[in-house]
Amino acid sequence: MLIIPAIDLKDGQCVRLKQGEMDSATVFSSNPADMAGKWLASGARRLHLVDLNGAFAGKPVNEAAIKAIVNAVGDEIPVQLGGGIRDLDTIERYLDDGITYIIIGSAAVKNPGFLHDACTAFPGHIIVGLDAKDGKVAVEGWSKVTHHDVIDLAMKFQDYGVEGVVYTDIGRDGMLSGVNIEATVKLAQALTIPVIASGGITNLDDVRKLCAVEGEGIMGAITGRAIYEGTLDFAAAQALADELGGGAN
Repeated sequence: MLIIPAIDLKDGQCVRLKQGEMDSATVFSSNPADMAGKWLASGARRLHLVDLNGAFAGKPVNEAAIKAIVNAVGDEIPVQLGGGIRDLDTIERYLDDGITYIIIGSAAVKNPGFLHDACTAFPGHIIVGLDAKDGKVAVEGWSKVTHHDVIDLAMKFQDYGVEGVVYTDIGRDGMLSGVNIEATVKLAQALTIPVIASGGITNLDDVRKLCAVEGEGIMGAITGRAIYEGTLDFAAAQALADELGGGAN
């Protein structure tokens, strides 16, 4: 089980939001590249980046900060990125910048053809991000909840060739209220591609609960606010995940 630190970027700074509300941003660092180096030194084996401004603008906004993060970690660990990615040229540019995995979220739901084209053009590099509330997919920075069932949509995208699914329970993200294990397991059981859990990780108990269901197809868990506010020690979390999983991933 990978414990994956999140670096959410707003106006070039590392922030965290509560339930996707831009005006609820808490700034944790004005130097995201330094933060990336900190997580790398603490044992991170993957980083999760989100261009928050990009997600709302529908185009890249924090590319300079993203490049600085990639330069800070070099080739040591893969970096996955989402937020405002709406066309193949943007994907190509980010991959050229050194990003390993591109996460397509709202654009995949609203324009499935784009996701299909991305999987075809960049095989092995595309992850779909599905944010859900009560089993229904939300889009546009979580401002709109659709009628799409998250499992049905994930199975469709699996057939397109995505590498995995980042699944966020938007009722819990940034709230330090625990992981929605049941919903995450239900999704993972329906798929043959790996699921990365996101939203609500608070402490080592959450890590234990996720590791207990790792065999269902959950390969990792993204954590943000908990590691910045100190309710979760990142290095201890990854060490525990390795211990419970029988070794490093």
